[in-house]
Amino acid sequence: MGKGGVGKTTIAATIALALAKKGVKVHLTSTDPADHLKYVFAGAKNITLSRIDEKQELLNYQNEVLSKARETMSEDDVAYVEEDLRSPCTQEIAVFRAFAEIVDKAENEVVVIDTAPTGHTLLLLDSTLSYHREVQRTKGETPISVQRLLPRLRDEKQTEVIIVTLPEATPVFEAMRLQEDLSRAGIKNKWWVINQSLSMTPTKSTMLMARAEAEIPWINKVKDISGDNFVAIPWLQNASVANVAYSRI
Repeated sequence: MGKGGVGKTTIAATIALALAKKGVKVHLTSTDPADHLKYVFAGAKNITLSRIDEKQELLNYQNEVLSKARETMSEDDVAYVEEDLRSPCTQEIAVFRAFAEIVDKAENEVVVIDTAPTGHTLLLLDSTLSYHREVQRTKGETPISVQRLLPRLRDEKQTEVIIVTLPEATPVFEAMRLQEDLSRAGIKNKWWVINQSLSMTPTKSTMLMARAEAEIPWINKVKDISGDNFVAIPWLQNASVANVAYSRI
């Protein structure tokens, strides 16, 4: 988890590949529209891939709700439901349902997802009842997979949440707010990743050395809030899953 652009997809793919090389069966799912992962994992053993298409999942959910609504409602009531389905919460519910279905099917695999539900959705899902109310508002249904997912996310024996950030003010502050949202939803996170760290490179550029120096307070901030449970990755000129190297500071 983490804000856009911090490298979640690369980190998730690297973790998935490392687990697969240890003989673990892994399912990697992404909401990233880029379709490059299938080339990264071409020929790799123990890995299956899927992609959650957010727009398509929203459309599927809207069509499902409207189809059921038309069975029992007047056109005026259906129009009201259709307007309700334009709420931003609706897309979050649709994506969360797709995520829940993937996790529910993976009984003998480790599921790695590179974009988890937003903090807003996690707070919405703080209890099955509150989620159910939101779904009922749009006349949808709460699948069994969704009902089972939140307890699994809260179980530290089943779920590890890794927050990815950059050594900069905005990504770190947003990551801290994300951690607070997770905590309020009863979901713990232990590990952090600091990506694209210039301070870990041998740069001789005056400009880049100044930027590297400016990273130090934010690296120390992550070190503090994570209880030293973090990994830092240097800025790589040609970053890929194959050559990401982990280092501790």
